[in-house]
Amino acid sequence: MTDYNQQLEELKNGSIESLTIEKEDFLEFRAVLITREDFKHFRGAAYHHGTTIYTYTVEPSK
Repeated sequence: MTDYNQQLEELKNGSIESLTIEKEDFLEFRAVLITREDFKHFRGAAYHHGTTIYTYTVEPSK
């Protein structure tokens, strides 16, 4: 099982620039993401075939 919380922390602290989530992993990833207090700081950009690339932003989305 992938440790998405660890990957999100790495994204938040700048250890990694982006996090790529494939279509088949999206629901499992989202379940972890929405439980985080800072979830609005993570911005996802969707691409072909269901791939989503997440980045961290200082300003939360509205």
